[in-house]
Amino acid sequence: MPSIRLATRGSPLALCQSVLVQNTILATDPSLNVELFEVTTTGDRQREWSLEQQGGIGLFTKELENLLLADDADIAVHSSKDLPGKIVDGLTVAGYLPREQVHDVLVLREGVQTPITIATGSPRRREQLGTRFPDVEWLEIRGNVETRLDKIQNGYADATVLAAAGLNRLGIKEWDGTTFHSLAIEAVVPSPGQGAIAVQCREGETGRLPNSIFCQSTFRAVSVEKRLMSLLGGGCHSCIGAHLDGDRLLVFHENCRFYEYRITGEDELGIEEQLDEIVANLSS
Repeated sequence: MPSIRLATRGSPLALCQSVLVQNTILATDPSLNVELFEVTTTGDRQREWSLEQQGGIGLFTKELENLLLADDADIAVHSSKDLPGKIVDGLTVAGYLPREQVHDVLVLREGVQTPITIATGSPRRREQLGTRFPDVEWLEIRGNVETRLDKIQNGYADATVLAAAGLNRLGIKEWDGTTFHSLAIEAVVPSPGQGAIAVQCREGETGRLPNSIFCQSTFRAVSVEKRLMSLLGGGCHSCIGAHLDGDRLLVFHENCRFYEYRITGEDELGIEEQLDEIVANLSS
């Protein structure tokens, strides 16, 4: 029986996403044997690190990518927003599963109307929510989704911000002692790649996976968002928001605030030229 070795982080959300990839592959080709094995990344081990201060690049992906390069795994599953804009030489993104909801969710401790403290390690979220809560005190927070929710429930801070995609995939619609408030993407532009599950493999080996499991519109959108992030010099923990919905590109940049552009066509060169113009506009 043909076998595919799937490398995944061991967090509840990462495992949920990897099982989703596993089940999607098996639904297309039941003859395959998709074996999951868990990997502890640097970002998982260093739970006290500030991701912003450490840079964040590769902290949740490097160990998985090393397994691919060493031929100890055939595919790796990532939250797309964790992947750097430039993929490691010798590897490629085979594709993305259909995207989940991309917006962020403000999680308030029950009874709080206007937070005095908000816990988030994301500069993107801080900068955008800072206009709504100008006097708030920002705190660092680490841990998986459930851990962060417990911290808010137990009074560590008045609020935190989580991705709707992670909550949805974990089946979390509510949490004792908290209230959930969806944030419009125009109010808080998502991180490039947010809500998308990336399947990575070695270059030249994408044919091992059923192409039908991947979503072409998600591939186009995430590719545009990630490329824009690279052109702007940002990383996965930078203060850049970008989301492409059809031809509508929403952008937040720390020096330029909120912008809306149009990205037309499917041609890679044509899209690159449009992105170059956007970067020139943002830099002027």
